[in-house]
Amino acid sequence: MKYGMTLVSHVEEIAQGLPKLLKQVAGDVSITSAGGTDDGDIGTSMEKILEAFEDNAADEILAFYDLGSSRMNLELAGEMTSKKVRIYDTAFVEGAYTAATLLQAGVALPDIEKQLEELKIK
Repeated sequence: MKYGMTLVSHVEEIAQGLPKLLKQVAGDVSITSAGGTDDGDIGTSMEKILEAFEDNAADEILAFYDLGSSRMNLELAGEMTSKKVRIYDTAFVEGAYTAATLLQAGVALPDIEKQLEELKIK
């Protein structure tokens, strides 16, 4: 599988819930998530993100996050994995939903990224 998705949230329940929604429209897309800190608090964990990357069946990861510090941990984890990680600065739910449905439909990555541009947080 070429492309998969990893979702990172400061809240574990959000990180667990969003993939449930996305699987309804993108059942064939490998979607992994990481949420909360290692001790179950609000925040993110680079270790959980690395585990989500490794658990993902794809060679290339489209990564979405909820708040700025999630991006920092995504960037660090991206440097520590052999997989190519693309991080998107989009509205979290809307960006992930858009990417998942388009990946499921077999849309080419440049076309997906063009549609994600409209959801970019500025």
